[in-house]
Amino acid sequence: MHVEPMSLAHCALPGQRERIVAVHAGQLINRQKFYADVARHVMALRAQAQQHYALYYDASYPFAVLLYALMHAGKQVWIPGNNQPTTAERLLKQGCQLLGEWQGREITLQTLAAAPDQLMPLDLAKMQLIIYTSGSSGEPKAIVKDLMQLQREVDTLERQWGAMLGESVVVATVSHQHIYGLLFRLLWPLASGRCFYSQMYLSPEPLCKAVAAKAACWVASPAQLKRLDELTAWDDIARLTAIFSSGGSLSAEAAKQIEQRSGQQVVEIYGSSETGGIGWRRTSVEVRWTPFAGISLTSSGNGRCQLFSPFLPDAAPIGLDDRIALYDDGRFALLGRLDRLVKVEEKRLSLDGLEQTLQQSDWVGQAHCLLLKGGRDRIAAVIVLTETGLAALRQGRPAFIRALKTPLLKTFETVVLPRKWLFMQALPLSAQGKIDNALLYQLLTLDSVKFPQLLYFQQAGNKVALELRIQPELVYFNGHFPEQPILPGVAQLAWAEHYGKLLFAIGQPFLTMEAIKFKKIIQPEAVITMTLEWKPDTGKLYFDLHSATDPHSSGRLVYGAHV
Repeated sequence: MHVEPMSLAHCALPGQRERIVAVHAGQLINRQKFYADVARHVMALRAQAQQHYALYYDASYPFAVLLYALMHAGKQVWIPGNNQPTTAERLLKQGCQLLGEWQGREITLQTLAAAPDQLMPLDLAKMQLIIYTSGSSGEPKAIVKDLMQLQREVDTLERQWGAMLGESVVVATVSHQHIYGLLFRLLWPLASGRCFYSQMYLSPEPLCKAVAAKAACWVASPAQLKRLDELTAWDDIARLTAIFSSGGSLSAEAAKQIEQRSGQQVVEIYGSSETGGIGWRRTSVEVRWTPFAGISLTSSGNGRCQLFSPFLPDAAPIGLDDRIALYDDGRFALLGRLDRLVKVEEKRLSLDGLEQTLQQSDWVGQAHCLLLKGGRDRIAAVIVLTETGLAALRQGRPAFIRALKTPLLKTFETVVLPRKWLFMQALPLSAQGKIDNALLYQLLTLDSVKFPQLLYFQQAGNKVALELRIQPELVYFNGHFPEQPILPGVAQLAWAEHYGKLLFAIGQPFLTMEAIKFKKIIQPEAVITMTLEWKPDTGKLYFDLHSATDPHSSGRLVYGAHV
């Protein structure tokens, strides 16, 4: 079908019936169906006295319906990055109604089947969205965007790549709850007349299968692209019209692999929720970035660049938090984050530099460093190990850490070296495909007298494995028992629930326990693996604690509404 560009102000108005807006739950949604769904919800929302609504959906089509219904009803739309219980509490305290999927805490709208009144075009300059982003500490930050700013962005994207995409459908492995996914997965397809797939895919295999017979572009993130390997369906990826990536830099190695195996040159996007899009590049052939049309960067003389952009709310420039080198041809290079310079005991430290040095080791696949603030500031290093690194760790953790520290001493003072270490199979990612700093911070700052030492962490979907050292200092050993200290079963249950709620979206209250078994006692200095599996369809958290030679405990924690 021919692409039919339009203003974001008109996307939910009646139009060509045959135009397919989205594919949702296996159904083709045409323009008339989208308009009718939006209009029904507009009527329901106009009957509500509340003005502020926090909107969250995993699927893009119901999100698009409620987004446009809220705007046409004259409500203020808040778009959070996730629907976790802490996020819900914060939004409720700010006076927001929860709309969409909030683990049972959302309101229910009473929609009518009656024919709605004709909707009018939106006012691009007056309609505002509040989009949340997260900084290096994981604390959310609210960014106000009017629809005119977003209109300018999608117009720029269409001018830049519209001819290349043609009539491609849009499929994604990133969430629309972040500015990149909101633009590329939802608003740009709506404004350009392209069909978007409502489902967010977790990997490229089902994504490619869903669009096997169609021209399609993939909206991805660097974390997903670098996981492609020899088992990837490269022929399917080769048939895509484009691959976009944002949320961080894609490594040159990953980009080269993708081009060599599929012929695809990934298009990387540089920008943020605050700034909007700034530039783009094709990683496999370009190191420098090309600014989008209308973008201007100037050096302020203190290492910080000033951004002038049509995507900002006014003509005033904004200072960027990245160190940038400007070139005579108008392009630029990224040299690391300015805000990743921290102070530890009055000593300045570049977290980027520390990570780069750690990654020179054959044992380290990826390093991510954080500043842990408290009575005494400390640096924590989160390390993704290679196979040889994991084998070396198994030979002894203290010696392994000493070996990692040795090359650091050639560059860094002892006081700024990492004091906390966390070893993982892969860095945890947020719904936006970014490193989940909030989760890492919580794992690294658990109370050492109440929780075991986390030695190694693996996660795959709704299943995790935590390798734990049961240190003698744990409070649970006091008086239990003086002659032979053992870990109480209630502590094991408490750990299962705590880690379960920390790692999974468990919003329901605890209901009961099932099949609880304590098979063998756990003593100080034991190394235990705790496996957790969350099954949201049944509301059950399965746990199992075992050592290399023995099973120790297992069972199910059940969550749900009390009857």
